[in-house]
Amino acid sequence: MSGSAPTASSTDRRRRIGALGEQHARHHLQRRGYRLVAAQARTRHGEIDLIAIDGPTLVFCEVKTRVARNGAAPWTSLHERKRAQVRRLAVAWLAENDDRPRTSEIRFDAILVTVDREGALRSIEQIEAAF
Repeated sequence: MSGSAPTASSTDRRRRIGALGEQHARHHLQRRGYRLVAAQARTRHGEIDLIAIDGPTLVFCEVKTRVARNGAAPWTSLHERKRAQVRRLAVAWLAENDDRPRTSEIRFDAILVTVDREGALRSIEQIEAAF
């Protein structure tokens, strides 16, 4: 039945796929020499997927994970409303964390992780300064 609410098992699967994508994204950033500051960083307004240091830059990363399918439009869920939400979460995180790293720059990256049905990494794409 289309348009019906997601079932508990579909929600659990989406969370598992999302967590797997964030794990792949963390490893990707570490391989590129980034220093991980936080994963699933909670603020009073929500959660930031990943926060890392890239040289003089504090990087807030939004991770999108997709199961490989033909014709999928991977970046469509990173619409303006979502980008604005991530910016608000970053401001809240900066305000709430006095012990945060001090950097001269801030950047917002997007990372798209594509996995197969078993969860194996198919591809990973990072767009620096995506928004």
